[in-house]
Amino acid sequence: MTDTPIYREQQRFTDQDLVSKTIKNKQAFAAIVQRYEAPLLRYISRLGCKDASAAQDLLQEIFVKTFVHLNDYDHSLQFSSWIYRIAHNEVVSYFRKERSRPCVLTREEDLFLFENIADDLGLADPKNQRHSVLEIQAALDRLEPRYRDMIVLKFFEEKSYEEISDILQMPQGTVATLINRAKKKIKIYLEKSWM
Repeated sequence: MTDTPIYREQQRFTDQDLVSKTIKNKQAFAAIVQRYEAPLLRYISRLGCKDASAAQDLLQEIFVKTFVHLNDYDHSLQFSSWIYRIAHNEVVSYFRKERSRPCVLTREEDLFLFENIADDLGLADPKNQRHSVLEIQAALDRLEPRYRDMIVLKFFEEKSYEEISDILQMPQGTVATLINRAKKKIKIYLEKSWM
């Protein structure tokens, strides 16, 4: 993104400000698109949509649904959680139609994110560093979609339990339980890879 006066002006507004401006003037929606285009495209890719054309189509559909339902936005939620919920639903629908779900990450610049998972699983300890990034990715790819979604949101998108709860519309306790189960499954898959 360029550091233009318009961009700096838009950055000083909160998401709530941008929503209010868009409700009054539809042209203001461009600022929401500009703010969320890159993060949502990254999220779509991390959930497994590797086809650039399909990802762009999904992104466009997400913004269309966001714009159409902007009046329904619940201001008690973070706007980012609300728009990520729309994105999540669109990606899940896409995979349901395609009947496939590829791996979580394949872009080399994202490989450092596996360190977040390795740290949390205790794999960053030098005496436990026997699993490669590719092994961790293979373990992630084996997870059921609901567990994979939790890992992507928590470790790759770095969302809080509260945000994940809002995005996936489930209690925070359930989020915590599913994240712990996902981490246990990853550890089991990694242990089996060494047998």
